[in-house]
Amino acid sequence: MAQKPSIPKGTRDFSPAEVAKRNYIIENIQHQFKKFGFQPIETPSFENSDTLMGKYGEEGDRLIFKILNSGDFLRKADAKAYTEKDSLKITSSISEKALRYDLTVPFARYVVQHQNEIEFPFKRYQIQPVWRADRPQKGRFREFFQCDADVVGSDSLWQEVEFVQLYDAVFTALNLKGVTIKINNRKILSGFAEVIGEKDKLIDFTVALDKLDKIGEEGVKKEMLEKGISEAALEKIQPIFGLKGDFLEKIDVLKQILATSETGKAGIAELEFIQNAILSMPLKTAIIDLDVTLARGLNYYTGAIFEVAAPQEVKMGSIGGGGRYDDLTGIFGLKNMSGVGISFGLDRIFLVLEELDLFPPAVTENTRVLFINFGDKEALYALKAVRRLREEDVTAELFPDSAKMKKQMNHANKRDIPFVVLAGEEEMVQEKFTLKNMKSGDQQKVNAKELLEILSANNIQ
Repeated sequence: MAQKPSIPKGTRDFSPAEVAKRNYIIENIQHQFKKFGFQPIETPSFENSDTLMGKYGEEGDRLIFKILNSGDFLRKADAKAYTEKDSLKITSSISEKALRYDLTVPFARYVVQHQNEIEFPFKRYQIQPVWRADRPQKGRFREFFQCDADVVGSDSLWQEVEFVQLYDAVFTALNLKGVTIKINNRKILSGFAEVIGEKDKLIDFTVALDKLDKIGEEGVKKEMLEKGISEAALEKIQPIFGLKGDFLEKIDVLKQILATSETGKAGIAELEFIQNAILSMPLKTAIIDLDVTLARGLNYYTGAIFEVAAPQEVKMGSIGGGGRYDDLTGIFGLKNMSGVGISFGLDRIFLVLEELDLFPPAVTENTRVLFINFGDKEALYALKAVRRLREEDVTAELFPDSAKMKKQMNHANKRDIPFVVLAGEEEMVQEKFTLKNMKSGDQQKVNAKELLEILSANNIQ
């Protein structure tokens, strides 16, 4: 028996309707990227391992898909590591490449490698797939698309303001209301670590704090204690776990907690700048909210950090995120190159729009009219008309076989094709076409000009 085909866990096939809906989201995001002045680039699906490893923290490194070296890779394996079954050590000797984990680190590599060709500040957007060896679940896949926009070469906070506006512009275009843009600042998190006397445990602190929405307050505290952060230290930051109120009220509480931390106060000042700018240019769709527990566990963030939450009626993880990174290109040898960027989670946005029934009906429409095939002579007559319609941007096709009429009509129905054209001997003699509306059942005889007018996008019923 032939083996039943399958695909790896965490990956998906997409139907024509699903691809059309995904393209609708991508086109809206891409349109806004261009309006905001971002330029497109693309990078390889895999990078050298040393480009990616060590850039995402310990947890991120574990989720990177490694690619085995070609040929007899075991011949060059570290014999001692192989005998001791030390997977960490042996990996470096049998794998020199890895699938990209995100688009930001490859972008940093791109900037350094092409720095002499780039005009700074450089605004780029990138829409490509990434891969993570994560546990698949709703809204979390091992292969998924990211839609990124970044600016490098400027430390101006006006970039952060524009990114908040960009988020709002995209979700307005998608008619997705009730989205919350959560914002925090890495300097505030560093300030927390300073005032509790655990500055050397900043990474452990932020990684644990970032899990608050997944494992709850007690789970976070338990993990922090296991990492060596003391009970007394946790007591000092207890107010942040239940912080309520609007943006300014939360800022006031932060000023009290971080009164002794210059780093923390710098983070507060940056948040106030962004909030004041947004207040003077109100958002159309999204809501901005200060979330002091937002950490985003990636090590390279140094300033503002963003995370976008779907409307409350949809149970979904974040649908976007990003932040400021001052040293990302420095790891590749290019110092003092500040950057900031955001990402849209295409796959999760798709699920949210699907659940809220926000895709316009026309998105999945493909072929507008199907010409029935009555035989070779009639097919040639029909195909000439198909060609003329296509030249006027009307999507049209001819059924390839002169099958029974019922089969051809059923084909049009199953594909939701709104119009069918019948062109037999009588129509050919009259130089006309019989046009049938598949929804109403009405049909009429028309000439080529009338056919085009009816089938043009603006006249579709």
